[in-house]
Amino acid sequence: MASVHWECLSVCQTTGARRGRLYTPHGTVETPAFMPVGTQGTVKTVGSDDLEALGFELVLSNTYHLSLRPGSALVERFGGLHKFMSWKRGILTDSGGYQVMSLSSMRKISDEGVRFKSHLDGTEVFLTPERSIEIQGELGVDISMVLDECPPYPCSRDEAASAMQRTHLWAPRNLAAARDGQAVFGIVQGGVHEDLRRESAEFVSQFDFAGFAVGGVSVGEPTEMQYPVVKFTAPLLPRDKVRYLMGVGHPKDILHAVRSGIDLFDCVLPTRMARHHALYTLNGRVNILNKRWAEQEGPVEEESVFPQTERYSAGYLRHLFKAGEPLGARLATLHNLAFYARLMQEIRDAITDGTWDELESRYALA
Repeated sequence: MASVHWECLSVCQTTGARRGRLYTPHGTVETPAFMPVGTQGTVKTVGSDDLEALGFELVLSNTYHLSLRPGSALVERFGGLHKFMSWKRGILTDSGGYQVMSLSSMRKISDEGVRFKSHLDGTEVFLTPERSIEIQGELGVDISMVLDECPPYPCSRDEAASAMQRTHLWAPRNLAAARDGQAVFGIVQGGVHEDLRRESAEFVSQFDFAGFAVGGVSVGEPTEMQYPVVKFTAPLLPRDKVRYLMGVGHPKDILHAVRSGIDLFDCVLPTRMARHHALYTLNGRVNILNKRWAEQEGPVEEESVFPQTERYSAGYLRHLFKAGEPLGARLATLHNLAFYARLMQEIRDAITDGTWDELESRYALA
């Protein structure tokens, strides 16, 4: 049996949404699942014990950033990223492919790889598919992502096609570089173009990846363009492997993607918005700095009260942000992560129980 594999437990009869179980060397992940983003080996403002208490089973870290600081060789000497960050459950690492796009002003790309200037000190870094997989192997993570080229939005069809072709060129090189037992996920590209997405899905699916991801979504395109890409592409991926939608995390976007057949998600939204004083509730996102909360002795919403933060009032949380106290960002982050943990559990339950319509009504305003 492969070190990472997925099994389907049930399929929603009305939507086609899938409930499953992803097995990793560091435990089982109930899917659909959301991965908090710990780019540099930490989910900002919270610890591994917090994430465990919230019930998260998989987190995401970033190959590019960890390779620069503290360095993958040092992490390997610590016994791997799990021991380094004291996290006992699963870790997936992005390959650095997103940085190919986001650091476009600091890189030069070719068929051989990507030459970066470090955002830390300007030193040159040459990231190839082989080196990306090697770094992830040194980090000792459960799931390694292929190095791909992620095209931005907007871009021309020719640019999307070029990024897709380079992703295809690199796909077998990523796999060939993997250590024995190192699980690697493939990535489908193609921008907003259905013919390119189909071509990419057919090409990438021929390789024995442990899972498959839809990349190049949520890179600036409007929602009305994102949804058709996800709905079209997800069913093209192998039915017996886990499907991962990279970088998508708004609650409504998650619900849409699960309906389309997606199993895994990651996004900085719940943690980043928390640091910008925004809380997720069933009635939408709340700005805790608004004056209406100054004298609020209870929570911002009775239906979004979680054990990790229930002792603190909305008025107190507003005060913390106003005073610049770090505890404010921590409490808001715990709140948002708890909201997402509940969302994913209720999604899984709805798939099993056949209560999808009630679920969508419950999160209609979120």
